[in-house]
Amino acid sequence: MMAKTSLIAKIRKDIVLYGALAANIGIAIAKFVAAGISGSSSMATEGVHSLVDSGNQILLLYGQKRAARPPDKFHPFGYGRELYFWAFVVAILIFAVGAGVSIYEGIIHIWNPHPIEDPRLSYIVLGLAFLLEGASWTIAVREFRGSVGDKGWWQAIHRSKDPPGFIVLFEDSAALAGLVIAAVGVWASVYFQDPRIDGAASIVIGLVLAAVAVLLAREAKGLIIGEAADPNLIAQLRAVLDGHPQIEAVNHVRTVHTGPESVFVAVSADFVDTIPMGEAESLIEELEVAMKALSPTISSIYIRPEKKENAFVEHVSSTGAA
Repeated sequence: MMAKTSLIAKIRKDIVLYGALAANIGIAIAKFVAAGISGSSSMATEGVHSLVDSGNQILLLYGQKRAARPPDKFHPFGYGRELYFWAFVVAILIFAVGAGVSIYEGIIHIWNPHPIEDPRLSYIVLGLAFLLEGASWTIAVREFRGSVGDKGWWQAIHRSKDPPGFIVLFEDSAALAGLVIAAVGVWASVYFQDPRIDGAASIVIGLVLAAVAVLLAREAKGLIIGEAADPNLIAQLRAVLDGHPQIEAVNHVRTVHTGPESVFVAVSADFVDTIPMGEAESLIEELEVAMKALSPTISSIYIRPEKKENAFVEHVSSTGAA
């Protein structure tokens, strides 16, 4: 039963990536065919966009597989952060390939404009792409909504420790915006008989991708450096310690995500002086059991008995909890 539940959870976790990958491969082929027939710069840009997105989903799936490896003597806390590395690579690809090629294609088309021969195929492909991207976006929103809780969407993205969810959400949102921009560019280029407008649309799509890439790189960087657990979980961990009759003071509770579903906890606490060593060991085991019961994400706990006057006591800042 547990194995079946784990398999279902894994499928639900990967469905966003597999759904986006299937949609993007089909869309990329259709866009390149339409671009070749119509000569539209923005359609070619959209084809590159979908191709980059397809590669990104493959990298994230690969990162998930690598991150799931168990701890070993070289990486005693596991490989969970490798997913964050691949998320950062995805952000770089979106910026360098997606945004770079889009802007370059747009500039070339403005310098050497050529009219769109038949926009009808472009409209058909853009309409189908919008439906497929919309379906992928709906799946991403539905899956991510479960992690929002009482937090705002941006706050939930900023605090999320699982990059695939919000990366696909960002990519699909950018893709839908790009499709609208491409459609407007194709229509305006034909209506005003000015093919340079189509090139300008490519540049705008590139700028949208660049903005998304910067946001994703910023979030991935924080995860690679090491982010603390949710403040509510930290408060619960501290509550287990506070008020315990054999603990005089809690010096600090430090947490760091070693993976999307793995949290390391380090505690410094001032135990009462009269407690014998044997009882102290039993107390630490008792506290660890109580803290691990708070969340299945807590993978390791280190509790250090330390005099308050000798410990560095952290203060809660506006950017995080102690």
